Amino acid sequence: MQPLRIGVVGVGNISGIYFKNLKAFPATEVVACADLDIERARTAAAEQGIPNALSPDELMSHPDVELVLNLTVPKVHGDVALQAVRAGKHVYNEKPLTTDRAQARELLDVAKQNGVLVGCAPDTFLGAGIQTARKAIDEGRIGEPIAAQAFMMGRGPEGWHPNPEFFYKPGGGPMLDMGPYYITALVNLVGGIKRVTGSTRATFPTRTIGSGQFAGQEIVVETPTHLTGVMDFENGAIGEITTSFDIWHTKGFQPITVYGSEGTILVPDPNNFGGEVLVKRSGETEWLPLPLEHGFSENSRGVGVLDMAYAARLGTQHRASGDLAYHVLDVMMSFQDASERGQHINLDSTVGRPPAMMVDQFADQR
Repeated sequence: MQPLRIGVVGVGNISGIYFKNLKAFPATEVVACADLDIERARTAAAEQGIPNALSPDELMSHPDVELVLNLTVPKVHGDVALQAVRAGKHVYNEKPLTTDRAQARELLDVAKQNGVLVGCAPDTFLGAGIQTARKAIDEGRIGEPIAAQAFMMGRGPEGWHPNPEFFYKPGGGPMLDMGPYYITALVNLVGGIKRVTGSTRATFPTRTIGSGQFAGQEIVVETPTHLTGVMDFENGAIGEITTSFDIWHTKGFQPITVYGSEGTILVPDPNNFGGEVLVKRSGETEWLPLPLEHGFSENSRGVGVLDMAYAARLGTQHRASGDLAYHVLDVMMSFQDASERGQHINLDSTVGRPPAMMVDQFADQR
């Protein structure tokens, strides 16, 4: 199969692992990188052996680029992705898909009109940990899923991130930042979501940057920093999720738990690709660890782009799809809408579970 030629827009913190993995996969080839700071793009190109260092506009029109990997900050995800699909390029966004549902819908519509694909992080749900849990659920290890819980709680990124202001502005916050990992995993494990409600708050009005060149500067908080949502899944299961940048300490919370009619499964951190999967069935006294049979147990960011490369070349369905990302965005933004309105919200978006990864999926790429 001819490698899919990729241009990367945005060479910030997350770009390094994408460069590493996409250069290693035989089915993908990074041919260009771009940044608003052209010198940063040139430095990245020299370090990574990438032939073209370009401005974002130049990358969009470059004939060698087939897919744009959009690693810009969240508030411009939609603008950059729309520019890509209008130029006839496939696009894969870092999460979230956009920070506005109307723009996300426009992105999917324009891509369909132009015959190009939209994908979006996270792709951690394609890793060995969550795919092992998915296989166990599909095999009936816990019976029918009836409930699920997810927790991501911490003190926020300002203590370590070099430029954390965007986390506390509209389009940021713990739900849009970390929620995609958890809700994408839940949709993969349990199914699509039909109705939500939620409660939100912004506990601290300011945050102080703790490291880097902006250390000591204060950030004015303009988005909720503690959010709890309740989800009614299409299959009747009920889910709960809490994401927070307001919590100092926790003890004993599992990142994701799925409760079934015949048992319970503990799912590893959906921000990682591996982790331990534990199952305990009705009548059993011990948690049973399940071996990770699937591949991609290490940091494999970019496997979603690899899946898109196969979809683009072979006409198959890619898993980290724009439709899935749009549904996840709809769920996350509806939590805040529900909190503000004091009501349940029936979602307009629908999505099915993405196809499970085969145990040997992309074995030739590893």
